[in-house]
Amino acid sequence: MPRVSALDLPDVPKGHLPPHLELQRTRVLCASDAPTHTETIQYSGAYASVGVDNSLRLDQFCRDFRVEVIRLTEDDMEFDMVGIDPSLANAFRRILIAEVPTMAIEKVLIANNTSVVQDEVLAHRLGLIPIKVDPRLFEYMSENDTPNEKNTIVFKLHVKCKIKGPRLTVKSDELKWLSNGSELPLEMESHTSDPASKQKTYTAFTCSQVSLPEFSNNPIAPKHQDIIIAKLGPGQEIELEAHAVKGMGKTHAKWSPVSTAWYRMLPEVVLLQEVEDEMAEELVKKCPVNVFDIEDVGKGKKRATVARSRACTLCRECIRGEDWEKRVALRRVKDHFIFTIESTGALPPEVLFTEAVKILEDKCERVITELS
Repeated sequence: MPRVSALDLPDVPKGHLPPHLELQRTRVLCASDAPTHTETIQYSGAYASVGVDNSLRLDQFCRDFRVEVIRLTEDDMEFDMVGIDPSLANAFRRILIAEVPTMAIEKVLIANNTSVVQDEVLAHRLGLIPIKVDPRLFEYMSENDTPNEKNTIVFKLHVKCKIKGPRLTVKSDELKWLSNGSELPLEMESHTSDPASKQKTYTAFTCSQVSLPEFSNNPIAPKHQDIIIAKLGPGQEIELEAHAVKGMGKTHAKWSPVSTAWYRMLPEVVLLQEVEDEMAEELVKKCPVNVFDIEDVGKGKKRATVARSRACTLCRECIRGEDWEKRVALRRVKDHFIFTIESTGALPPEVLFTEAVKILEDKCERVITELS
């Protein structure tokens, strides 16, 4: 290649990046061995020499940012977050997993357990059962608080397998909601108390939770009725009370409101040159998720096209082999995230995302308050 003097190079338009720099700034390039240009350029003066302001401006963010819901069901949601930095997308993911509160069984009072499942294992299994109730209707309970109708949910489990009967499978539908609170008597500290007085229990409900308007037509119960808790043999019995309180996933995973929350950058598959006839058929067979299709261009010729780039899993099969990297380019859009939320059932996924936004907003307000 002949040498060219720097004075003879064409001028770069002010306010615009050269195509190769714009590609590196906005895309992750995925080669057959490893991805490149994975970093995000956050320095405001990174492109000052070509007259491009790389600083983050609020008006530009408001113009570019958008959320598009792709799929929404009772328990899961897929949506696109466009025009956002990876750090913010990851903040939403971490908040969804660890900081959106739910209700989960924390204390288990076992009156009788003759099953083969140890008490602590049984309590752990109960704690992981999702409870279908809005945690926003309850208060947090500290160590000094008394369990009451505003911070505690009580369930009862009493199952016995008959001596001559078949083995019994205990499922989550056996957990019965005690709207009036605990029924197990609290051990009296003094034996000189009045025997005619009402015996204390492990909770101090002032009213029944059924009488509260939010629960009158929406009884509290496990989200799924078929979760196996234990299996009982003839003559075995389980009798216990389970107390659920409000908590967050960063304390214990049982309070996490999501089965999983994850994101991936939007795939971009580009054909760098025409792929026709036999090579087009080979390319279609290479891809395990059917990203490519074949179209008829007439006169008996066929051409490969990118039909479903969103389905690309970056397996790189399409660029493996001789000269295929010269024909196909795999990229990821740095500011376009495909976000998926799978709820455990306590709250719908769209409500979980809204709560995560509120929590992030509160964090930002606290930072601004501390700095001002």
